Amino acid sequence: MMTDIELAKAHLDGHSICLCRDGELFTDDGRGISPMLRLMEEGRDLRGYAVADIIVGKAAAMLFIKAGIREVYGEVMSRAGYDYLQQHDTPCAYGTLTEKIINRRGDGICPMEQTVALIDDPEEGTTALKQRLMELRKGTEHV
Repeated sequence: MMTDIELAKAHLDGHSICLCRDGELFTDDGRGISPMLRLMEEGRDLRGYAVADIIVGKAAAMLFIKAGIREVYGEVMSRAGYDYLQQHDTPCAYGTLTEKIINRRGDGICPMEQTVALIDDPEEGTTALKQRLMELRKGTEHV
């Protein structure tokens, strides 16, 4: 029988995120951290879920810790995301480890990563990410 993280990885194909707990799966095709934030804002209890995600930077890692995710796989994971998960005793694995997550235009650092670069508290980080996402959606940048 497959573990939750194996199931999440197996069902990630074609999606941006897949969460699994006790065989129950959620997938989403949204961009960036939006799917995870949406699940959290809906008040869904995500404690104990395993997550497979296309890109895991520190911003996503912070949301996973805040939500009580117990294991993480990132097809691409930043060093900062990996370190953050390790600091919070959350098992994690990756397909590719990278030094940084690049923005969608390919000309700089991801704005979500910039937002949490100097934040370590998951509560504070989640609040800052929600604020930044609202600012970006009001502006001209695409998130």
